[in-house]
Amino acid sequence: MAIVQKLNTQLVDLSRAPWAMHEFFAGSGLVAYGLQGMFSPIWANDVSEKKAAVYRANFKNNHFVLDDIKNINRAHLPCAHLSWASFPCQDLSLAGSLGGIDAARSGLVWEWFRILREMPRRPAILLIENVAGLLSTNKGGNYTKLHYALMELGYKSGAMLINASYFVPQSRPRVFIIAVRSDVAIPQELTDTKPNWLHNKTAADLGRVLPGWIWWRAEKPSRRCAHLADIIDFSLPYDKNNVLRLISSRHKEKLDRMESAAVTGYRRTRSGKQCLELRFDGVAGCLRTPEGGSSKQFLIVKRDGELHARVLSPRETARLMGAPDSFVLPDIYNDGYKAMGDAVAMPVATFIGNAFLMKLAEVAYGEQYDAGSIQVSV
Repeated sequence: MAIVQKLNTQLVDLSRAPWAMHEFFAGSGLVAYGLQGMFSPIWANDVSEKKAAVYRANFKNNHFVLDDIKNINRAHLPCAHLSWASFPCQDLSLAGSLGGIDAARSGLVWEWFRILREMPRRPAILLIENVAGLLSTNKGGNYTKLHYALMELGYKSGAMLINASYFVPQSRPRVFIIAVRSDVAIPQELTDTKPNWLHNKTAADLGRVLPGWIWWRAEKPSRRCAHLADIIDFSLPYDKNNVLRLISSRHKEKLDRMESAAVTGYRRTRSGKQCLELRFDGVAGCLRTPEGGSSKQFLIVKRDGELHARVLSPRETARLMGAPDSFVLPDIYNDGYKAMGDAVAMPVATFIGNAFLMKLAEVAYGEQYDAGSIQVSV
């Protein structure tokens, strides 16, 4: 796979951190990047050659294993303090097939459970990430099955729904399940007695009925300053003006009243008719990939009284995921879009690391060590 290489690009060293992690379904590595300085990925895995190429183009590593998770067993893994699993979402996404937690793609999470069961010394902390549909699909049955599976494995857990829009101008709600080994005393400051800003109604309803549910608590992030227009490259050519005819009359009237604008939209079929649905809140819609059941996102710009359209560039999608402009992307458009559309927003991983994971590691393991220089012992 061809990767755009910048002159004097310095590979990011992820090895210096107080704790060690396994990174399952690692993708392009934005989780590892977001947890830089907190958790060092001493082992990472993905089956996608294209995502592996992006990961290797950005990070110093000899820990990435390109292979099907079905071929992985405990003998391949060093000990770690955290195991992070962003398993495939296609069978749980409302834009996908809704095959459920046991379907071919999303069901790969059970391979991760198999590997955990095989470990003689499991990590004290687990994190599972997926789309919001994990909570709501099958009337909560998909999530409930995961919850009981974690209990059987010896972990107590609870789910949070965090939207990346707290940090970047992209609406991207995602479920994050933090599970802690049952013998670990969770600091009181990290738990609540009822739902809070981290729980939508679906999560709250599940938490009230599932045994051992943890109401995770953290301070709400400060108000985001960046807007969509701040990450747009206005010098790029507009080559999709043909989609302007799909804008509804209501949205066209709104654009007509605006002196200038930068908005995004997805092409949808409504009542048998194709249209371009726009949003005007300074935030992009959720980045998705064809495998997730959706198309590319269009950018509509109004300047000097004229409307123009194009798709978001890979660099703009990377910015929407919180990745710095130094992050190396593929030179093929579809590969770059997929590398970002399937990822975890980098600042969300950083927030979870600071608010929860570091504090849990400290109580679970006591004195810190340096993952870059000392043999892991758990």
